[in-house]
Amino acid sequence: MKPLFQPLLAGFGACIAIMILATLRAWQGVDLWLMAPFGATAVLVFGVPASPLAQPKNVIFGHLITSVIGLCFAHFVGVTPWSLALATGLGVFAMLATKTTHPPAGANPTLIMLLMPSWAFLVNPVLAGSIVMVLVALLFNKAVNKAANKLVNQGVKTVA
Repeated sequence: MKPLFQPLLAGFGACIAIMILATLRAWQGVDLWLMAPFGATAVLVFGVPASPLAQPKNVIFGHLITSVIGLCFAHFVGVTPWSLALATGLGVFAMLATKTTHPPAGANPTLIMLLMPSWAFLVNPVLAGSIVMVLVALLFNKAVNKAANKLVNQGVKTVA
């Protein structure tokens, strides 16, 4: 059972983050706050929060950079097999060049080009959703670490 404790906590954290975004979406009655890549973001920020790929800068700017690229291609270039491929490759390049690599954000150019949203998509769900994901992850992971440290200080062996 002990090997399942950390994955269970990560899943619970992901559940909380997506629930908050989904509730905001339902509350406002519009298709905002959530986008599919946030599910993959949750895997990183809750499952491997110490990974360089899960850091706040990477999550927020990785999503922003690739979304700008997707929006530029969608609005100025058009959607073709070549433009989808080029936008994705440019997104990967841009994240690596700016040291903001966040693999889930690699899906953003394709997602955006297929959806053809307005530029407001950059603010919500991309920026707003990314910030909510990061804040929930920071608070959740801090609480989990604090509880684990308290148990260690009391002499209880943890599974972390």
